[in-house]
Amino acid sequence: MIIPGSIFAQRGARGGPPPVAKVAAPIDITGYWVSVVTEDWRYRMLTPKKGDYPSIPLSPAGRQVADAWDPAKDEAAGNQCKAFGAANVIRMPGRLHIKWVDDNTLRLDTEAGTQTRLFHFGPAPAAPESPWQGVSTAQWQFAGGRRGGAGGGELKVVTTKMKSGYLQKNGVPYSENAVLTEYFDITKEPNGDELMIVVAVVEDPQYLNARFVRSTHFKKIADGSEWKPNPCSAR
Repeated sequence: MIIPGSIFAQRGARGGPPPVAKVAAPIDITGYWVSVVTEDWRYRMLTPKKGDYPSIPLSPAGRQVADAWDPAKDEAAGNQCKAFGAANVIRMPGRLHIKWVDDNTLRLDTEAGTQTRLFHFGPAPAAPESPWQGVSTAQWQFAGGRRGGAGGGELKVVTTKMKSGYLQKNGVPYSENAVLTEYFDITKEPNGDELMIVVAVVEDPQYLNARFVRSTHFKKIADGSEWKPNPCSAR
């Protein structure tokens, strides 16, 4: 009777409070991860030239902003982090560190730009902790639902209230009204590698003509011994 009782307690007794997010997690995304750049190499490892954005469904207003990109102006205005906001920082090459802050809050730190994102299960703060990272609300989605991950489920994160930034380092914009929806999945490879796949969907009626979808891959690493945070750069 001990095992069924334990499972029942974890899932929440009928009429009782649901389990905290940390206990309910169907997958474990905590730890250190390094980006695996297998696609869009020249857009992620290098800063593309102005006007190089063939796969992004920009609106006329979006193209106008992108074609006017001037990194010197961003630097002068103190906006070196425009490409390191929530809608693009996950695409920056480097390492991530994810950990639980409390039972209902995940923290994601990036080497690139030294950024911090907080994923809130349940009520989120009214204002963003970081203007570049906005406000992120999170929920677990379990296998058999709308999107079932291979590990039994996935993490869905919706981010709003972001400061206007760049979807690509060469000035491709997203507005402060953009909505970022991300799905974090875990998969294990035959060779033993553990991968995290992040599918990101950006919706922005101001600068995009359609939803913009990208997937980004990370491999789990043992620890943070090679962690080397670096500041934002406009170039």
